[in-house]
Amino acid sequence: MAAEKLSQKENVDEDKDIEIIQGSTVKLKRELGLFSAVNLILGVMIGSGIFVSPASALEHSGSVGLCLIIWTVSGIISLLGALSFAELGTVVGKSGAEYAYFQEAFGKIHKFWGPLPSFICAWIYVMILRPAEVAIIVMTFAEYAIQPFTSDLQQDYKDTAIKLASLCGLFVMTYINITSVKLFVKVQNVFGICKVFACLIVIGGGIYEIIKGNTEHLDKGFEGSTTSAGGIALALYSGLWAYDGWNSVTVVTEEIINPGVNVPLSISIAVPLITTLYVFMNVAYMSVLSYAEMTSVPAVAVVFGARVLGPASFLIPLGVAVATFGCAMSVQFGVTRVCYTAARGGHMLEMFSYVNVKRLTPAPAVAFQAILTSIFIIVGNIRTLIEFASWFLWFFYGLAMVALLVLRKTQANKPRPYRVPTSVPCFVLLVAIFLSILPIVHDPSLKYLMAIGFIVMGGVVYTIFVYHKKTPTALLNKITFLTQILFESVPPSNRQD
Repeated sequence: MAAEKLSQKENVDEDKDIEIIQGSTVKLKRELGLFSAVNLILGVMIGSGIFVSPASALEHSGSVGLCLIIWTVSGIISLLGALSFAELGTVVGKSGAEYAYFQEAFGKIHKFWGPLPSFICAWIYVMILRPAEVAIIVMTFAEYAIQPFTSDLQQDYKDTAIKLASLCGLFVMTYINITSVKLFVKVQNVFGICKVFACLIVIGGGIYEIIKGNTEHLDKGFEGSTTSAGGIALALYSGLWAYDGWNSVTVVTEEIINPGVNVPLSISIAVPLITTLYVFMNVAYMSVLSYAEMTSVPAVAVVFGARVLGPASFLIPLGVAVATFGCAMSVQFGVTRVCYTAARGGHMLEMFSYVNVKRLTPAPAVAFQAILTSIFIIVGNIRTLIEFASWFLWFFYGLAMVALLVLRKTQANKPRPYRVPTSVPCFVLLVAIFLSILPIVHDPSLKYLMAIGFIVMGGVVYTIFVYHKKTPTALLNKITFLTQILFESVPPSNRQD
């Protein structure tokens, strides 16, 4: 009867977008099929890095041959990590990736310490890491998007123009993510195809050069390879950073159609595809650019395009702009789901778990991320902030492998639509430990003290506001009410007809 009343009150098209459970529940709807899940992974993983600065792995490895091995091994490690997350995603069945897994594995172990890893994870991702990352990606987009129009501007004016263009780009992607998951999926699918096409243009240019006989740089093979374990490790670190985003589909598990099949299958398609693209793009670059050029030019793909593509060289800056916009939009989409899930778990303000009653998007969480990202864009000089991003990421990835092994014991009888061999998470855990310890040993700089400082700050916030619940209730109630009115949002488990 409630569903019939609802259909009388609302437009038929809106009814199609609203999933109702027992006539009274509003929640995120499963909109992402296999193709869209693959494109989500492509959208997050293929950013500006492979076009602008892929040379860090080459610099640390010292040779063409070893560098290509590093890119291949990085792809394999990423695939193994992603498949381990696929098991976690299908067992836990919640959006939020690491946050949800830590809650499930550790949340009930101890009243105080059990929920702490989940909170720290949400604190770092939602408040600092992802908004800063989106800010840098969208600023890279703006730089390339307005490049043809700002070549004659002074640097100060150019910086201002980049920030204004960044804020405009952020507004567009926020509008998309607030308006409709279907709209996001459509835009993301188009951008994903364009990204792959841009990668294929580079690869095609490299094949053309090799056919012409330009193999001078490739013929050097392993000449100059580093024999230092630290150098190899840093090269691997650089490669893995370029592959980051392989867990993106598990961040939105609740919005994947048939996740037990599509989560592992999308990973099995997307990560090997990206590994192939990355390796062959590096071969293409190395067929044209020398070691010195690869490690010194500000944007490798742009220089490559100028030499190989001639009049069509504009396709490279266009490809970078497309890749960065799509990447930023997908990262924002993912982190809002972490914020949404953390709010449901009581680790963020309750209003961020609210869902728009018509559009079925976590509109308050999306708007909150847009505000944080805007602040980082305006501040501008935040690259130091994400220099230790890989350290945080692999610390949490390692802890997720521990969560997987814990759940294998504590929930041994729970159905597992997908399961990886135990050796896989154990191997990924060892890699995570290695990558968490190595940077501190190799370069014990202040940035790691900053990382520890963020964790300690999160612990203080958790103790005061989550564990002891010392919150300004009256003020929060007013803000929550205004948020509900502004975004037409309600708690995901309660809708009044």
